[in-house]
Amino acid sequence: MLETHIQSPLPLLPGGAVPVGEAAGLLVGDDGGVVFIWGVAAYAWDTGDEPARRFAAVQLVRTKVAKHGVVAAAFEVDTGTLWRWRQRFAEHGIAGLLDQKHGPRGRHKVDEKTAERIRTLRQDGQSLRQIAAAVGLSTYPVRQVLGLVDAKTPEQRSKVSDSTPEEERTSSLLPVPLPEPRTAERALARFALISEASPFFTEGAVLPRLGTLLILPALEATGLLDAARAVYGQLKNGFYGLSSVLLAMVFLALLREPRAEGATRLPPADLGRLLGLDRAPEVKTIRHKLAELARRAAGSELVAALARRHAEAHPEAIGYLYLDGHVRVYAGKRDLQKAHVTRTRIAAPATLETWVNDRHGDPVMVVVSELSASLVREIRRLLPELRRLVGDDRRVTIVFDRGGWSPELFCEMVEAGFDFMTYRKGKVRKEPASAFSEKTYVDENDVTYTYDLADRRIRLSLTKKGEGRKTLLVRQVVRRTETGHQTQIVASRTDVPAAEVAYAMFNRWRQENYFRYARAHFCLDALDSYAAVPDDPERSVPNPARKALQVKLRRA
Repeated sequence: MLETHIQSPLPLLPGGAVPVGEAAGLLVGDDGGVVFIWGVAAYAWDTGDEPARRFAAVQLVRTKVAKHGVVAAAFEVDTGTLWRWRQRFAEHGIAGLLDQKHGPRGRHKVDEKTAERIRTLRQDGQSLRQIAAAVGLSTYPVRQVLGLVDAKTPEQRSKVSDSTPEEERTSSLLPVPLPEPRTAERALARFALISEASPFFTEGAVLPRLGTLLILPALEATGLLDAARAVYGQLKNGFYGLSSVLLAMVFLALLREPRAEGATRLPPADLGRLLGLDRAPEVKTIRHKLAELARRAAGSELVAALARRHAEAHPEAIGYLYLDGHVRVYAGKRDLQKAHVTRTRIAAPATLETWVNDRHGDPVMVVVSELSASLVREIRRLLPELRRLVGDDRRVTIVFDRGGWSPELFCEMVEAGFDFMTYRKGKVRKEPASAFSEKTYVDENDVTYTYDLADRRIRLSLTKKGEGRKTLLVRQVVRRTETGHQTQIVASRTDVPAAEVAYAMFNRWRQENYFRYARAHFCLDALDSYAAVPDDPERSVPNPARKALQVKLRRA
């Protein structure tokens, strides 16, 4: 019977060789160095042949034999040095790996007479180029004489030699390497043993999409993270917590990918480094986290908290509040009630929202409206919330369009301590030419607006007589254009000039501009979830037959 002997595998690397990844090894001796790949000598160089040594290191990375950091450690250089070798090789080939001196040979020497002339010409108001042409020098020595640059040459200021000691290069940042996988934390998160991974940032240069972090001061001013923590607390234990998910969505919106699907079009490592993590959450994770937040049904509390923060930070901007309904058009297959879409002038399946913006057009709060809800009903429903927002003693002017026309609502607003401003609805007799005069208004940016206005008091009839009141005394400001068209504005405020009333009313288009911008850049009408809830069977809906009869009644 034959005996079976298992032969031990022969070593692929010679003795003394340093492993470079799984496939390569580096052997350095007195005569030079050799790189072995799977036991075969692939690259070799003699002692002092630094370009050949650099070429071997670059090729190991370019051919993906070993990773960047592993090659840098084997060749005893830092990752930034190897990165510069790769960049120079990609731009100039083998010549880029040579030590070449760039720039001037030495500092320009300017005698005292020439320096005095340079200072005199500068005092006369001449530019640097004019001075350089007059004295026969380049602009750099001229700037040196004038003290606009230091005494070092451009080469001394910009060149960082590979042979420079480490302590002399501590001030220059190296490119940020790819983040190390946080395997241990992900293993703990898999069993829900950590609440969320802690962010970790390192110094470095060449960070992709670094400019996105400039939003952080503005984000802190809005109080988004503080409000979210106060309302939601924290998410279920896992690797990604509440802050990382919200920041990921904010960064996606800034990078013009405002939907969850946008995470597939950005490298996870690049977005993850902005979050202080090895990778950003992917689409599936983002959807799960958003669904978890939605199940808590605390969206209105979050919006209210953000609105209070906005009112505290910008009290001057909420003197005027603009209310308008936004129609979110639906293009799916579910059977939704239709709503009138103003921008397309047709009725289409849609959901309704009511937005509140401040005098600058910035959003303050938003609420989801009931299907078929009128703007009159939504304004009446929002009055208590707006009162809690601005305080008990402050009087605020609410501006809206003709959709909110209701003398009964106006009466309720005045009694609740609010002022109102809107366009007059219905047929109105034009004002005579003698009633108009030119008025001007200067806004906060020192821009002057000129209007041709007529100003007088009118009485509106109340259909529902409350406490014996039959009419409501209001102010009517009419603007006349160059073509003779007249626009009637009805307001309760009598303490401001007519020009300010016109400016505040026409300033409503700032809110419309916000809607247009948000639709184009923030996917305001997009849906991140296709979940549906059953409609309320007790909800009142308009009767089409009644509407047709009302038309006949008006005609009669």
